[in-house]
Amino acid sequence: MTDKTKALFEQGPIRPPSEATSLFIRLTRNCPWNRCLFCPVYKGERFSRREVAEIKADIDAMADIVDRVRAFSWRRGSGGQVTLEIASRLQREEPAWLPVVAWLYYGSGAVFLQDADSLAAPVDDLVEVLEYLRRRIPGIRRITTYARSRTLFRRPVAELRRLVEAGLNRVHVGLESGWDPLLEYMQKGVRSEQHVEAGLKAKEAGLELSEYVILGLGGRKMWREHALATARVLNRINPHFIRVRTLIIPPFSPLFEEVKRGSFVPLEEDRVLEEEKLLLTELKALDAVFCSDHHSNLLQELQGHLARDRERMIDLIDSYFNLPAEQKSLFRLGRRAGYFRSLDDLNNAALSVSVERLGRRLAEEGLSVDGYIQNLLPRYL
Repeated sequence: MTDKTKALFEQGPIRPPSEATSLFIRLTRNCPWNRCLFCPVYKGERFSRREVAEIKADIDAMADIVDRVRAFSWRRGSGGQVTLEIASRLQREEPAWLPVVAWLYYGSGAVFLQDADSLAAPVDDLVEVLEYLRRRIPGIRRITTYARSRTLFRRPVAELRRLVEAGLNRVHVGLESGWDPLLEYMQKGVRSEQHVEAGLKAKEAGLELSEYVILGLGGRKMWREHALATARVLNRINPHFIRVRTLIIPPFSPLFEEVKRGSFVPLEEDRVLEEEKLLLTELKALDAVFCSDHHSNLLQELQGHLARDRERMIDLIDSYFNLPAEQKSLFRLGRRAGYFRSLDDLNNAALSVSVERLGRRLAEEGLSVDGYIQNLLPRYL
């Protein structure tokens, strides 16, 4: 008897939030660097490149599922479309198909190449996979991947252009910080000048560039230098997207050991927002979209185009700082406990009552709001 839950193709563990509706194709396994203190994801795992034949077999399996799903839809009278009814039925009957079914249902046409640094593979292999992927699976509108700055820095622009011509549209790059002492402390394996050159190369080749910044990465000691230097680097690169994440330090990350030793002191949430405000203030005349699209961020609604929305975003941070202390505490608790999605939710009486009830329960149990939040945050990873 066939096990319908058994995976028909290989997929990796993570992707950017903006790729939530993408189809995932695994080109490499884990991370070729894997030394960053703040990152818990691939620790203890060995990096490897998958063979082109393996990847093509996965693409063939996905293409076959696309055909089967379309045929099922036609038989059910949905004209080949993947409606909610079709998706729900197939989720029950063919659970191993779910990643492809979801991709067809959401209709994004986006594909994300996994894992942490797909461009570490040989360029000829990457071109072969990209071209094969576009031939075998119809409806692809965008192909993106993670890439290390170090890898982009080492690639000639001509090689990156070959990838663009083969179908790669966007790279997601972990800048994290532009402050060299912090990059060295966190064992990032790249310097700020290499960040800049890598980003400029990607843009010159015709790639959309999404740079990631970790808010709070400098801790109490280097928060200001982190914000100022990161802004300087981003001003030079002028990427298409700047995506911020707030530092979370789970017990299984190397940085947690630094916290226990006292060599790294994390920033409080209000101080993280001060840092974010400074970063926004120093990002000058960039033609970039600023995205706070990860739930680690306290103000997840902080998004906009820097050229026209920078002051509005700074004003939003000030709106939080101008709240009375008890309202700030209420918002932080409601946001981290999943009741609030934005500052405007403070005006929702029903939600506020629920959060106040939670606050009273914590007080009765002798728990602080800060302690409760610290226990919640690792779940966001």
